Amino acid sequence: MRTELVTTLKRQATTLLSDIMRDKEPILITQHGLPSAYLVDVESYDRMQQRMMILEGIARGESAVAEGRVSSHSEAKTRLGRWLK
Repeated sequence: MRTELVTTLKRQATTLLSDIMRDKEPILITQHGLPSAYLVDVESYDRMQQRMMILEGIARGESAVAEGRVSSHSEAKTRLGRWLK
């Protein structure tokens, strides 16, 4: 992964954005020698957000199972029956 200084971002923002669009590789921006932000293209960001939503849904499901908040197949079918018509 490429790393750039925040001053480079300030001076060459258009070039960095072009690089990101072309390469689809994030750029780590550092400030005072420390990681400060990642610069990513919109498509990659949207894909990461979708994946995060799926993982959060899985985590909620795992928590529900661990807490015993589950239904049998027949119970679920009955409860969802009104939506499946």
